[in-house]
Amino acid sequence: MDRRAFGEQPERPNGHVTARGSEYTGRYVVLLDPGNQESGLNALRSSADIASVERVRGTETANVAELLERPDVSVHFEELAAAVVEVRPDRRHSLVTTAEAESSIIAAEPERMVYAMPITAPQAPPTEFYPAYRSDEDVVARHSRAEMAAAQGPAWDEERWTWGLQAIRVNRTNLTGRGVKVAVLDTGVDTDHPDLVGCIEETMSFVLGESVEDGNGHGTHCIGTVAGPANPQQGPRYGVACDARILAGKVLSNSGTGTDGNILAAIAWAVARGARVISMSLGARVRKGELFPQTYEILAKRALERGTVIVAAAGNDSSRPQDIEPVSRPANCPSILAVGALEKAIAPAFFSNGGINAQGGEVNIAAPGWQVRSAAPDGGYQELSGTSMATPHVAGVLALLSQANPNASAVDLMASLKSGAFPLAHPVRDVGAGLLQAP
Repeated sequence: MDRRAFGEQPERPNGHVTARGSEYTGRYVVLLDPGNQESGLNALRSSADIASVERVRGTETANVAELLERPDVSVHFEELAAAVVEVRPDRRHSLVTTAEAESSIIAAEPERMVYAMPITAPQAPPTEFYPAYRSDEDVVARHSRAEMAAAQGPAWDEERWTWGLQAIRVNRTNLTGRGVKVAVLDTGVDTDHPDLVGCIEETMSFVLGESVEDGNGHGTHCIGTVAGPANPQQGPRYGVACDARILAGKVLSNSGTGTDGNILAAIAWAVARGARVISMSLGARVRKGELFPQTYEILAKRALERGTVIVAAAGNDSSRPQDIEPVSRPANCPSILAVGALEKAIAPAFFSNGGINAQGGEVNIAAPGWQVRSAAPDGGYQELSGTSMATPHVAGVLALLSQANPNASAVDLMASLKSGAFPLAHPVRDVGAGLLQAP
C-alpha cells in the first residue's frame, strides 16, 4: 500500500475542509481491488460506519448526480472498482487506517474540488512571432523551412481555418475522426447549437439540479474544438475531428466548479459507452513538489486497459517568464496526457504550467491555446485562451489517429500522438514532445 494515497484535513464550518488553500469536500475517493471489491466495501462499512452503498453498473447512471449529493449514501462504480465514500469527521482516521491495512483497498484519497480553466484576464502574450525549431530531418521533410516561416508570421490567414488548425496541420489531413467517440467532461454543451447538433451522440449531467445545457460556455467551446463541422455556420473552420461522435458529460456546474466524484462518475459513464478519448479541460492547483493523485492515476490506467485515453489541461497558473507553476491535477498523473498551451508564435503561452514536479508532473505535448475561436452558447462563437483550449485540440487529433488505426491500443495511440509531434526548441518542461500534429 502506498501511504502517499492517504491524508486527512481539518474540518471547516461549511462542511468542506481545506489544506493550504486547496478545497476538499469531506468525502473520500476509494479504489478497490477489481477482483475483490466486496471485501473492500465490507471493510469500509465496518471501519467508516458506512450504512448505505449504492452500486452503479455500466451505463446505469441516470440518478448518479442525486446519489453523489446524498450525505447518507456512498456510491460504488462497479466497472471501475471505485467508490465515492461519505465519511463522518470522527470516522476518517479509522477509514485511513483500515485502507492502509486492507489489501482489497488499493488507494483512498480525500475528494477535492475541480475547476474549469479558461484565461479571462486581458493580458497580452509575448510579441515575438518567429520561433526557432530544432533540426530534425524527418520533421523538416514534412515542414519546409519556408512553410514554417510563413505559417508562424504575425498574421495568420484565418479566412478558412483557425490559426490553431493550421498550426497542427488539420488543413493537410483527409482524416475526420469518423465514428470515433470522444467524451468531453466539462460544463455541458449547447445542444441546439447549429454547428454541434450533428456531432452529439449522448449527453449526461452529473451536476445535481443542472441539465446538460451549458450555462457557462466553457464546455461548448471545448466540444466545438474537438468536433466542430467542416463547414460551420460562420467561418473559419475550428473543429479538429469534424466527424467524431461526442459524449457530453457535465461534471462542472454553470459556475465552472465540480468534484472528483462528478468526474469519476463521468469517466465510468464514458468508458462504459466506448469512448476512445476522454477530454478534461479542468483541474486543481498543486504545490511545488506535490505528488500526483494515486486515485486518478489508477483510474487512468484502468481506462487505458479498456481502450480509453484520458487527456487533461496542464493548468494556467504561471506568469512567465518570472514564475512557472507545476502541472495541475489530474493532468499530473503519468497515465494522463498533460497538455500545455502555445500562443500564435508557437511559443509557450505566458500562463501555461510547466513540468517542474517529478514523477508524472510533466507536460506531454503542446497545442494552440491562445485566442482560440470555437462555438459559444446560443448558437454563437467566441475566442478563449487557456490550456483548456489546447486540450480539445489533442483530443481531436487522437480521434483522427483512432480512425486511422482502429485496432491500436490506447497506449499505442498515446505513443503515436507524441512521436508525431513537431519538435520545438523550447524546453521539454514547457512543451513536452512538441507541437501537436494531425496525422
